[in-house]
Amino acid sequence: MDIIIILVLTAFVIGGAISFVVLNNINKGKGNSILDEAKKEAEQIKKDKIFQAKEKFLELKSEHEKVINQRNQKLANTENRVKDKENKLNQRLGEVNKKEKQIEDLKKNISRQKEAIKRKEEEIEKNHKKQVEALETISGLSAEEAKKELVETLKDEAKTHAMAHIQEIVEEAKLTANKDAKKIIIQTIQRVATEHAIENSVSVFNIESDDVKGRIIGREGRNIRSLEAVTGVEIIVDDTPDAILLSCFDPVRREIARLALHKLVTDGRIHPARIEEVVSKTKKQIEEEIAEIGKRTAIDLGIHGLHPELIRMVGRMKYRSSYGQNLLQHSREVANMCSTMASELGLNTKLAKRAGLLHDIGKVPDDEPELPHAILGMKLAEKFGEKPDVCNAIGAHHDEVEMTSMISPIVQVCDAISGARPGARREIVESYIKRIKELEDTALAYPGVVKSYAIQAGRELRVIVESESVSDADAEKLSFEISQKIETEMTYPGQVKVTVIRETRAVNFAK
Repeated sequence: MDIIIILVLTAFVIGGAISFVVLNNINKGKGNSILDEAKKEAEQIKKDKIFQAKEKFLELKSEHEKVINQRNQKLANTENRVKDKENKLNQRLGEVNKKEKQIEDLKKNISRQKEAIKRKEEEIEKNHKKQVEALETISGLSAEEAKKELVETLKDEAKTHAMAHIQEIVEEAKLTANKDAKKIIIQTIQRVATEHAIENSVSVFNIESDDVKGRIIGREGRNIRSLEAVTGVEIIVDDTPDAILLSCFDPVRREIARLALHKLVTDGRIHPARIEEVVSKTKKQIEEEIAEIGKRTAIDLGIHGLHPELIRMVGRMKYRSSYGQNLLQHSREVANMCSTMASELGLNTKLAKRAGLLHDIGKVPDDEPELPHAILGMKLAEKFGEKPDVCNAIGAHHDEVEMTSMISPIVQVCDAISGARPGARREIVESYIKRIKELEDTALAYPGVVKSYAIQAGRELRVIVESESVSDADAEKLSFEISQKIETEMTYPGQVKVTVIRETRAVNFAK
């Protein structure tokens, strides 16, 4: 309705405007015909606008009714859905009430069953007490005493089964773990082969004739005294034809003395002043040669970045021996084996080779302090900037410090392989006999052991026990305990096999 009123007012305004225009035209002298036409035109416009307003009103009314119908339809649908949900809720409520009733019934049944079970348990307990009292009366033992006796019996059985189980586990571990380990070690040994240079503490200097020997001795032995004082080597001149012995525990000093003596004999001028001059030059020459040997060794092994002092120590290894095994050859062999084994195990081959070369540098320091060579070597490596894994491998290859790196056991194993190989080292007879004796005494300390024999240069220990006092299970246990004691208390190359022999002999004579 508001729109219609607005349209009518608009029509009146337009009609008034037109009338105003027409009147103005009349005032200006136009004729009455124009005024009539204007009135007719205004009336026509008025009718058109009223008609348009009515059409717009009807259109708006139709749309309004359509919207109202849609809203009524939505309200009806919503009301129907609410009624459906209410019906469903009423149904569920009825089901819940039924289930609550069933649960109450179940609770009552469970309560009755519990009471019945409790009564049965009380009856069983009474019967059990009566049976225990009857058994105690029959056996003459109380329940606690019977329990103790049963526990002791079970303990003995458990120990026997445990030892058998331990033995099975050990054997299985040996079969599975040693297979790959032996393969790696054998491949490593096969791929690395070096000569074993046997060194000792005496060098032989050959001369052409006894006249040269007299010139070396000098007037009243002054040349020999001067040479011994300058080099620190004992020169032994005996009845051996065409030879002089140079004796010294330090191979470097012995080599200096040998080269100096060779130069003096070749030159022919042998007197104290000349001896001092030649020995001084020879020392410089040996130092240069030591440095060159160290550099060449590092280059051959592909090891870079070694401190100059460590290179010099590596060169000094050429003139040092351990149980008759040349130390430089031993270190090179260990380095190559460490690299091979680390490669097989997927570890850092460069660090392993570096640690293998440097593992015995504690044997060749200039001052030689009172420290184990492994600890001293570790301190030297730390001093000259080696990595912690390398330092730990050097210090731990004789178990002086705890192993913290995977490279450490590799260095230890390769050192043992190189040193324990037949012909690689010579052991002092006294220490060898002492070690063999300790092996046999270790086995004899156990009860039931009659005899023990260390064979195969101490790599196998055979133990003979009394068959009456030691059972088969005890023999297994005894073998395990002896091997563990040897492993924890003794130092030995390679491994020691412990064999316990238990046998019964029946002897009769036919007369």
